[in-house]
Amino acid sequence: MTADRKKEAREKFPLLGGIVVRAGLSNADRAFLLGGLIELASVAPGSAEHRRLRDIGEEAFKAPALDAGSSGIAEAPEWH
Repeated sequence: MTADRKKEAREKFPLLGGIVVRAGLSNADRAFLLGGLIELASVAPGSAEHRRLRDIGEEAFKAPALDAGSSGIAEAPEWH
């Protein structure tokens, strides 16, 4: 694995893990999470559904985490 790929992985895993924790899904089944992500991937960017889900996410980043605990995962930075 190249140094660039390692760096990218070190940046992505805490980000994605933080999002899972923030959504209150840290104890969810892996297959359930993957299924949900696959469904989300089918939502067309810019569609009404995409905007609706993005708005929900934006509001969630402003609110306290749903699955607050001592996970050791830093809060995910805002991303677009």
